[in-house]
Amino acid sequence: MQIAVHYDKVHPPRRIDVAEAAARAVVALLAAPEAAPGGDWHDAVEYWTDGRIRKLVRRARGRRWEEIQELPGVTVAQDGPDGWGVAEARAIVPGPVRPLPLALAKTQVEGTHFPHGDELPPPPAAITAAIARDPGASGGITLSAESVSRQALVTVEVTPMEEMTSGKLCAQVAHAAQLAWLSPLMPTELRKQWVEQDFRVRVVFPPESSWRQRPRPVSVVDAGFTELDGPAETTRAYW
Repeated sequence: MQIAVHYDKVHPPRRIDVAEAAARAVVALLAAPEAAPGGDWHDAVEYWTDGRIRKLVRRARGRRWEEIQELPGVTVAQDGPDGWGVAEARAIVPGPVRPLPLALAKTQVEGTHFPHGDELPPPPAAITAAIARDPGASGGITLSAESVSRQALVTVEVTPMEEMTSGKLCAQVAHAAQLAWLSPLMPTELRKQWVEQDFRVRVVFPPESSWRQRPRPVSVVDAGFTELDGPAETTRAYW
């Protein structure tokens, strides 16, 4: 599955908001009527879920982002805190890695980074310069790396044991959300409520002590093909 994230240098979103949007887009695609038996996406989704589930996150901006909207899939847009850009992600119906649709082939995979949120974004330069002169002149930007999805029914924890790019983080959070959606342990009523909430998730970064002591219903172990060195548990989900 290819996941495209909107990359806006002028008004960037925080990486945590992008990761949450990516997770919501993936689950929304899996839950869509088109992915159900008899739907246009069903065979492609079933073939993907029956094999080794892999997600590739690509960044796109401007015209590239507009072209990707023409591909079959689901786009989710999510607001961040004051002063930050809207996080947008589109989950594309799974397909072969080669050949890629031209719109995806023109995008980039490696080196996708979004601001954490507890520091000012690089642009616009005028705000950065103003803060350098007067730390109180924040320009209305909320400085926080924490999720604003406090009412989300599903929480995804990210390991404190590994460093990941924003793109890798999006893929791992989306994988945890997908496994939560597919989990037989999730109560039917809560699943319905999650649908009504448009699959909102809350991403958190627990300290190492908490991570080691709290097993969760869903655990994602990355195979280590990209970025990480060998199999590593990257995310967990609970509700």
